[in-house]
Amino acid sequence: MNPCPCGYLGSTAHRCRCTPDQIARYQGRLSGPLMDRIDLHVEVPALPMDELLHAPAGESSATLRQRCADARQRAQLRQGKANQALAGSELDLHAQLDAATALFLRAAAQRLGWSARSLHRTLKIARTIADLGNCTGIGLAHAAEALQYRHAGPLAAGAL
Repeated sequence: MNPCPCGYLGSTAHRCRCTPDQIARYQGRLSGPLMDRIDLHVEVPALPMDELLHAPAGESSATLRQRCADARQRAQLRQGKANQALAGSELDLHAQLDAATALFLRAAAQRLGWSARSLHRTLKIARTIADLGNCTGIGLAHAAEALQYRHAGPLAAGAL
């Protein structure tokens, strides 16, 4: 979804022509409970043409596919199912949070007014990020990255 009706809110290349009321009404189309059920919120800004044409090569699709398959296999071996399928009590068991990470997530959940669903979804994302990094437990960096995916950019902040 675009951040506003014209699609240029936050763009450095174009000027947004929407009023604050139009932006609020547009972003209000998605309710908080619906946004709460979307696990990954990723802002993808437009790139200038030069940057787009001269971007360095990233990981190949085959490499990414293998990393994802390896992470999924780690989850299957550890808990018998994918991370997204974990129930609350199973998640507590398999998250393997250290004290600092648990404190960080607790503080973030309180400050952001998260529901239990939001916290559990963030833990599932963090568990997947840790699996992609071949880590046994969720570290502070994994939790911080997961938190960014749950609340990225003006759209997510405006809709919650």
